[in-house]
Amino acid sequence: MSAATPAAPAVVQGPPVERQEEVLTDGALAFVAALHRRFTGRRDELLAQRAVRRAEIARTGRLDFLPGTARIREDPSWRVAPAPAALEDRRVEITGPADDRRMTVNALNSGARVWLADFEDASAPTWQNVLGGQLNLIDAYARRIDFTTPEGKSYALRPAEELATVVMRPRGWHLDERHLTVDGRPVPGALVDFGLYFFHNARRLLELGKGPYFYLPKTESHLEARLWNDVFVFAQDWTGLPHGTVRATVLIETITAAYEMEEILHELRDHASGLNAGRWDYLFSIVKNFRDGGERFVLPDRNAVTMTAPFMRAYTELLVRTCHKRGAHAIGGMAAFIPSRKDPEVNEVALEKVRADKDREAADGFDGSWVAHPDLVPVARASFDAVLGARPHQKDRLREDVHVTADQLIAVDSLKARPTSEGLRNAVQVGIRYIESWLRGHGAVAVFHLMEDAATAEISRSQIWQWVHAGVVLDTGEKVTAELVRRLAAAELAAADEPGRWQEAHDLLLKVALDEDYAEFLTLPAYELLE
Repeated sequence: MSAATPAAPAVVQGPPVERQEEVLTDGALAFVAALHRRFTGRRDELLAQRAVRRAEIARTGRLDFLPGTARIREDPSWRVAPAPAALEDRRVEITGPADDRRMTVNALNSGARVWLADFEDASAPTWQNVLGGQLNLIDAYARRIDFTTPEGKSYALRPAEELATVVMRPRGWHLDERHLTVDGRPVPGALVDFGLYFFHNARRLLELGKGPYFYLPKTESHLEARLWNDVFVFAQDWTGLPHGTVRATVLIETITAAYEMEEILHELRDHASGLNAGRWDYLFSIVKNFRDGGERFVLPDRNAVTMTAPFMRAYTELLVRTCHKRGAHAIGGMAAFIPSRKDPEVNEVALEKVRADKDREAADGFDGSWVAHPDLVPVARASFDAVLGARPHQKDRLREDVHVTADQLIAVDSLKARPTSEGLRNAVQVGIRYIESWLRGHGAVAVFHLMEDAATAEISRSQIWQWVHAGVVLDTGEKVTAELVRRLAAAELAAADEPGRWQEAHDLLLKVALDEDYAEFLTLPAYELLE
């Protein structure tokens, strides 16, 4: 009897990238192909289920906790696995793309306990960025990432015990990677990012006293969490690593996931590390799912929807309650402000808002929070130090005073703020500026003193779409129409004073903001334009 023919590995169809052979090894490509063949079919089914659920929301105009999983929520006995030592204290986490070598060194050296090394919203997935991010992390763990710029500025890693613990964020389930195919199909970007990182780094991380840790984005249901858990089990078995080596923190950044937090932790319980409360993606998800829901679901200007809004308070307090009930970390949202050394007045006003936000999170029971800039690490740390002291977290605060109903999570009409002319202009400006940078390969973009990522563009274009279709009347008395949006976009295009992909960014924003058929994700049509 002849031996079975080995399954073909993933096929590389991207342009050559320097040192790509260090990432795209035979073993890594075989592993990615195995992940694809085992899990992409289930991924496809779950994406189809998203559409079915969205149609049900459009029909009923409501969401509720799942009756079929009530036993999981009501069972007091189960907990997630204890946190590994490297993830026990997460009081400050810094976020940023891994595809920039300087930012990689700065994030690891920032003084934050954790670095979210981002392959998702803060990274435009050019083939160069996808492979460059993997190389930067491999080099960082091998301590060969130090470098000096042509101008003579040096970047070098601090001693190992002073470096942030890396928690890597792969792309969401909806995105494919066209530069790697298996059996003629693009591999899901999530499996490419996870597979390459796990294959090359899992064992080395264990030797360093840490492990392969992940942030899971855009999760919409506990069934999607179950898929990730099965991926983890398969990967550990493939490489001979103990069950539970992988740890995952799930971003609760979709409105549907907010109703399934306990179920998500339950599915991942041997691999779960915590939940995170996002903001822009969460608001984007509310608009996306309830865009046909009429006036009661119309959001005001995005900057007017703070985490103190009643429905946002319900979401964050339920998250803390859920995490601590099950022994998981509750991680707060992003401080996106970028400090300026040129304008101390602007700085102080913004820093005071950051302090207030982090003080609120620490007082509410969160165990840590996100910042986007190294200068904000000491600000956030001071807020959590004041509450935690020497303790690594406050999971003992069970928040049994919190009781959140299904309706409270979607009580958008509890807000008194209304859409404004300035809010519409800001949505157009930020949308075009971010998309333009993204199309040039930059996923983390400074716009108006804030570090923005793809979630910002998503909420911006979604609000424009919602306001046009709802016939919103602004504070100026002007009705939001497609023509008004086009005029604002034309003015922004005319104001562009440097070379770039401004026309394409302008056209794409108008397409995803004004087309009758709402695009599920801005990054899907944008990826077709990405070089």
